[in-house]
Amino acid sequence: MSTLDSDEQRPQTGTRRFISGVVEGFYGRPWTMEQRTELFKREQKWGLNTYLYAPKDDYKHRMYWRDLYSDEEAEQLVKLISAAKQHDVDFIYAISPGLDITFSNPKEVVALKRKLDQVREFGCRSFSLLFDDIETEMCPADKQAFSSFAHAQVAITNDVYQHLGKPETFLFCPTDYCAAFCTPSVSQSSYLHTVGEKLLPGIDILWTGPKVVSNKISVESIEEVSSVLKRAPVIWDNIHANDYDPQRLFIGPYKDRPTELIPKLRGVLTNPNCEFYPNFVAIHTLGTWCKATADGAPRDVEMGDEEQDPCYSPQKALTLALTDWLQEFLSTDQPGGPCHPPTHFKKESSDEEPMQTDMGESSYVPGPEENPLYTAEPLTLDDLKLLSDLFYLPYEHGPTARTMLQELDWLKNHSQAASAETEKTAEWCSRAQEFDDMCDAVVQMFNRLSNAPNRNILYDLYNYICDIKSGVGLARAYVKTLGGQGRPSAHVMNDDPEPWDFRGGLSGEFQRMLPGHGNRDLFRHPPMTAVYCIRPYCPEDKMEVQRIFRQMQRVEGKVPLMTQSPLICDRYVTRSVLSIHTFVCHFISPFPLPHCSLSAGEIPPSPLCALILEDEIGVCGYALALIDAKPAASKIERVISDSVFKEFPSLVTIQVLPRVTDPSPTKRMIDWLMTSICSSGSRGAFCELRQSDRRMLNFYSNLDTFKPIQVAGLPEDIITMGTRL
Repeated sequence: MSTLDSDEQRPQTGTRRFISGVVEGFYGRPWTMEQRTELFKREQKWGLNTYLYAPKDDYKHRMYWRDLYSDEEAEQLVKLISAAKQHDVDFIYAISPGLDITFSNPKEVVALKRKLDQVREFGCRSFSLLFDDIETEMCPADKQAFSSFAHAQVAITNDVYQHLGKPETFLFCPTDYCAAFCTPSVSQSSYLHTVGEKLLPGIDILWTGPKVVSNKISVESIEEVSSVLKRAPVIWDNIHANDYDPQRLFIGPYKDRPTELIPKLRGVLTNPNCEFYPNFVAIHTLGTWCKATADGAPRDVEMGDEEQDPCYSPQKALTLALTDWLQEFLSTDQPGGPCHPPTHFKKESSDEEPMQTDMGESSYVPGPEENPLYTAEPLTLDDLKLLSDLFYLPYEHGPTARTMLQELDWLKNHSQAASAETEKTAEWCSRAQEFDDMCDAVVQMFNRLSNAPNRNILYDLYNYICDIKSGVGLARAYVKTLGGQGRPSAHVMNDDPEPWDFRGGLSGEFQRMLPGHGNRDLFRHPPMTAVYCIRPYCPEDKMEVQRIFRQMQRVEGKVPLMTQSPLICDRYVTRSVLSIHTFVCHFISPFPLPHCSLSAGEIPPSPLCALILEDEIGVCGYALALIDAKPAASKIERVISDSVFKEFPSLVTIQVLPRVTDPSPTKRMIDWLMTSICSSGSRGAFCELRQSDRRMLNFYSNLDTFKPIQVAGLPEDIITMGTRL
C-alpha cells in the first residue's frame, strides 16, 4: 500500500483544482493503452489528477492532425477516456497542428474544430493546443493576415476555445515555452506579451522553466513569467524526460522546485522517461511534492537536504517511492511475469508447486554429484537505491555514482603509487579495494534485477543496466591492472577489440572528435589524451627498466621468476652482475665493437635498438632488440636449432605498464626496432612470450607480421613468434 493516500486533500488554485499529473509528450514510441490505464490507477493512488495526451509520434496528434480517427482508434480512445474518469483523472486531449497549418485559411480552422469535435464525442472535456518545436517563420498568406506569429496562434486558439464551449481546462503551449527561447528576455519578449495580453483568460499556458530541461525552477522566475503572461503557468516539467539521449534514464526524485511554487502555479505536469515502467519514481515523488503543503503543516525534513525546503525532502520522497517500487518489482501477477514465485528464488517452504515453463509436471532435482540449481538472490531496497544513484537526474549523478567517478579519477591520477612504493601506496590500495567493492555492488544489483519476478520492469531497464554494468566492468578491470592485482585485460593493448569495448556507435565517434567533448560531463573533468615520448635508452634508465620487468612478472602470473622457464631476455634485464648496458651492447651489432666491454657496460646503447617509453608520470615501457640472439641463448642453455637462428637471427622484447592503454606507441617502438634490425642485414626476428602474458600475446598477434614458430624442445609455458624481414 502506498504511503500516499488518494483521499488526501489536493492543493487548490482559487476555486479551480490544481493541475497535477503526467504529460505523455515525448518523442518516440507512445505508451500502450494498457500502460496508460495503469498510469491512471497510479495517479489516483498518489493523489495526482491529470493526464495530458500529447505523444509526439502519434501520427494523428501531430503529423496528420487533420485526419479523423478510425472506428477502431475511436473505440480505444473512448475506453481510455472512460478509464481516466473512473480513476478521477482529467483526460486532456492535445493536438499539435503547428508543423504545417495555415492560420489564415478558414478550411484549416474547420478541420481543427472537426477533429476536436470528434474527440469531444468520445467523452473528452479538456483540451490543449500545442505550438511547440515548430518553425517560427509564417507563410506569405499568414503574414498578410496577421501582424505576428503570436497573433496568429492566439487568434486560432481563442476561436477553438470558444467553439468548444470554453472548457474548464484548456491548455496552450507557446512556441517560446521557456526563458531560453525568449528574445531578448522573458520580460521583454514581444511574443509572450502578445500571448499574455490577447489570449482569453480562461486558457492556461504551459511553461518548462528557464530551459527546455530546467535544472532548477525558482519562485522569482515564475513570478516574472506570470507577470508577462498575466496568469500563473502550468509547468510542463522535462526534468525526467530522456527522449533526447537514448543512453540515459532518470530515476532520481522530483527536486529543485521549492514547494513555495505551488500557490504561484496553475499546475505541474511531468513529461517523464519514454519507458513506462521506470517512471514509477518520477511520478510517485511528484505526487509527494504536490501534496507537501496540502494540509497546511510542514513535513518532517532532515536538515541535510540541499534545498532546505521545510515541506519537502527529495531523499525521503525517493525512499518512499523506491520502497513502493520494490513491491512492484517483486510482484508476480504482472503481465509478462510468472504466476507464481520463480522456481529458483529463495522462498519459504510451501505446499504449492511453483509454475514450470517447458518442463514436466514436477521440478528437476539434481543428484548428489550434480550441479545444484541456480538460486537467485532477491532484490533489495539497497539495490534500487543504487539503481537510482546510477540513473539519477539530467544535471547530477546520485551520491554513489559521484563517489565512483571521484575515486576512479583519484586512482588514475595517483597510479604511480601502485607501481612504486610511495607515501600514498597504502592509501591507493585501500581506495582501489573500495572502488572494486562498489563495482561489485553494481554487478550484484544487475544480477538481482535480472532475476526479479516482474519482467515488464526489467525489460524497460535492461539496456540501461547492461550498459552501466559493462562500463563499470571496464573501469574495474583498468584499476586492477594499474594495481597489478590481475592480468591486464586483452582490450588494454588491443586495437581490434570486441564491440562492447568501444561505446556509443557513430554518434559517440562524432562526439569524441569534437573539441569540447567531455567538457560538459556532469563529473567535471576535461578530456585528456595521453601524450607519450619515445626516446633512446640511457644509463639512468637501468633501474626503471628492471622495475617494469619485475612488476610485469607479478602481473602476468604471480609465479616466482625462479620457478618459471627462463626467457632469453630475462638474464639481461634482471641480473645485477650483468648491467643492462651489457644487454644493450649485444643489440648494437652482430660483431663485437672494439670499444665495447660486455662486462663493464661502459658504451652507451644504440638509439635505434634500445628505446624507452615515457608518459606524464615517467618511464612506462621499453623495447630492446638483440641482433644476434644465438650467444644469448647459449648462456641460458637454450637449445635452438641453427635453422631457426638462420631464419630468425634477431631477438626483440617489449614491455609496457598496464596504464599504457593505447597500442600506438608500442607499435611505433616495434616499427623502429624492425627498421634497425633490417638495416643490419638480419633476415628476421623472433620474440619469446610466456603464455600467461595474454596482453603481449594479443599485441603481437594483432600486428599480423609476427606468427607462431615451432621450436623443438621449448618449455610448454613459452611461445615463440617470429617475423621475416
